Amino acid sequence: MALQVYIEKREEGYYALKLDGRLDTHTFEACEEKLRPILNQNPRIVLFDLGGLSYISSMGMRTMLQTRKAVEKGGGTIVMINLQPQISKIFEIAQALPEVNIFASVEEADQYFDTMQRREIEKQQGA
Repeated sequence: MALQVYIEKREEGYYALKLDGRLDTHTFEACEEKLRPILNQNPRIVLFDLGGLSYISSMGMRTMLQTRKAVEKGGGTIVMINLQPQISKIFEIAQALPEVNIFASVEEADQYFDTMQRREIEKQQGA
């Protein structure tokens, strides 16, 4: 099964990616190719919607780890939502992304981002 990667620029520096299919030895390079232009822009937030991801291999995990490293190097963060149980279990077993925020939905992630931005604004106004 092929991997489909859908990219949405939600606002400046904030990208949402939806992965559908399998992220494995046969598809990881195409995924990395689609990620490259985003990572070259030093994004603040890269949100992965993994609700359609049915399988992830070690090469898929490598792609996710490299993405996290690149985003964090630029001061950004990655977020994952809608993980299928089998994908969640692989991340748990590998303990590969312990610092990654995982949310149940886009709405939950957006609520988190809104709260964090509001806190930052209040902190700036109080300074």
